[in-house]
Amino acid sequence: MMGRTSVAAAAAALLVLAACAALPARTAANKISINWKPNVNYTDWLKQHSPFYKDDWLVFYYTAGQADVVQVDEVGYNKCDSTNAIYNYSKGRSFAFQLNETKTYYFICSYGYCFGGMRLAIKAEKLPPPSPPPSASDRSAAAIAAFARSHAPVIYAAVAVLAALLRMV
Repeated sequence: MMGRTSVAAAAAALLVLAACAALPARTAANKISINWKPNVNYTDWLKQHSPFYKDDWLVFYYTAGQADVVQVDEVGYNKCDSTNAIYNYSKGRSFAFQLNETKTYYFICSYGYCFGGMRLAIKAEKLPPPSPPPSASDRSAAAIAAFARSHAPVIYAAVAVLAALLRMV
């Protein structure tokens, strides 16, 4: 029969594994929501949400009939001119756009709000290089976390059983 100390140690180890299982998996692409409306300082918004990477998604949310999302070139951006728009989207209340190249993308609102600052120039960068290989201890921690994520239901059940056992000792 296990003693109280060994049961507690096993429970603690399983709790660590359960915590690792709850960690979200990292993805390369991000979804960035943009509340696309007049009287917003998009310069500050850019500072708060940068950097942007290739394959990120921009999701513009706006009021139908009061705004649109127009992709333009740099000249159109600087002049708030949608005459030679690359793309114009005004249907619905939202528009999702993937940054599929490493370059600067330019967006304006053609309803007249561009002159008041309703425009964005977003530079999509390459993802930073991966971190250097982990040390032996980091590798074992990563292996434990990967194991925990793949076996989460079993680990949660084991934690529940150990908790019940602790109450009995």
